[in-house]
Amino acid sequence: MTPPPLELDPDVVLGIDPGTIVVGYGAIRGEHGRSLRATLLEAGVVRAKQSRPLAERLGLILTNLEALIVELRPATVVVERAFTGRNPLTAIRLGEGRGLALASAARHGCRVVERTPAETKRLVAGTGSASKVLVAGAVASLLGLRLDDSPLDATDALALALSELHRPDIDPIARASERAARSRVGAVPAAPRTRR
Repeated sequence: MTPPPLELDPDVVLGIDPGTIVVGYGAIRGEHGRSLRATLLEAGVVRAKQSRPLAERLGLILTNLEALIVELRPATVVVERAFTGRNPLTAIRLGEGRGLALASAARHGCRVVERTPAETKRLVAGTGSASKVLVAGAVASLLGLRLDDSPLDATDALALALSELHRPDIDPIARASERAARSRVGAVPAAPRTRR
């Protein structure tokens, strides 16, 4: 059953750091003008008790993701793309959490973007190997906030949302940084991939 169509806000981006126990989320409003700026709308985590059955945890996460999308009406949802790990069960669990985020966004007509952790770190913190703490610091700086007590899952989700505003193809500052990085290193960095 398809929900009634939402009037999506083209300036709102929701980032989702998926999981089956803890899901980070962060929503920003992009301000387009002479320079791209963002305002924090909401950030936090959805926590499901690990002791509960998987189906119950997924139901709780789905209910909360649906409520966030209906409340915030993001035109774009950025979901962390899975990386291949050594533990197949972990990869399966992460896939289940990602599936909820992708389906919720698509169900409401949001544009869905998938981005790897390295792509997000490069766009937000300047290097694809940045630590979670460095990413949290970059998020705080870009949003002009103190995020000292924020869970890293929430700051990772905000980084995903911010990465959509700082793509080189739409952000003149990021484009200049990419050109400078290519001239210093002599290599062309990989462009973010978007799937719909």
